[in-house]
Amino acid sequence: MRHDTPPALPPGVSVLERGWLSANNILLEGPAGATLVDSGYASHSEQTVALVEAALGPRPLVQLLNTHLHSDHCGGNAALQARYPGLQTWIPPGEAEAVRAWDESRLSYQHTGQLCPRFGFDGLLQPDTERRLGQQTWQVHAAPGHDPHSVILFEPASATLISADALWENGFGVVFPELDGIAAFDEVAATLDLIERLAPRTVVPGHGAVFHDLGAALATARRRLDGFVRSPERHQQYATKVLLKFKLLEWQQIGLDDLKRWMQQTPHMREAARRMGGASEEAWLSELVAQLVASGAARLQGQQLINA
Repeated sequence: MRHDTPPALPPGVSVLERGWLSANNILLEGPAGATLVDSGYASHSEQTVALVEAALGPRPLVQLLNTHLHSDHCGGNAALQARYPGLQTWIPPGEAEAVRAWDESRLSYQHTGQLCPRFGFDGLLQPDTERRLGQQTWQVHAAPGHDPHSVILFEPASATLISADALWENGFGVVFPELDGIAAFDEVAATLDLIERLAPRTVVPGHGAVFHDLGAALATARRRLDGFVRSPERHQQYATKVLLKFKLLEWQQIGLDDLKRWMQQTPHMREAARRMGGASEEAWLSELVAQLVASGAARLQGQQLINA
């Protein structure tokens, strides 16, 4: 019986697979030095630096790229910039002015209640261009949907895709523009179509393990998207659970009174509660907590919500 061996990552490319609080870090090493794609969440920044140091030894990190500027993909930028003086940081162009001004509302951190230490940048990852990273030349493609300014990176010789949160093995990231009342499900569909046309044999997602079955992943993503299009309230409910679980991964545990205060201070959560109509904020939050506990993602111990 024939067993096809999955294609290997291109030479010089390694993946530092992280948990769901921090995005995966992709390291590309070549003659001109090492590049890291995405830097994880702020509370994991010391670990990110340690992982990069362990991988590179005395060799410097010379470039840092962000596929997009959600906090779990760029929260370690500042720590890496401090560790590696002269590090060149490249970001997608859409939020460059917000980064220069460090406007946390435009950068999503205020609206999601998440952390991101201030960082600077040196250049822009313009879509429809190519960049030499490590030992390969990578194409930069716009990938709106999950984030309107996100990019993905494709290396055609090996057909390797760094997909960020546009495609995971089991779906894709929350469609954040939809939480602000901006239609973006069509953009998710268009990005999935783009990925299908690129036809990668290896996909390095923003979260989870490297995978090779593109057809199955696209089918799963499109089923999920179709469900959200038919029932946008399902996406809203999913998104709020993701935001709460994300913060619980950061906190590990929190008192219910403190959780309520965080919700009241977090615009995306306040808006989700408002859309529930007749339900009070307290009743809505209680139901959300109950759903997390029922799914096994958290547990209640007295008045403490604990990560599970």
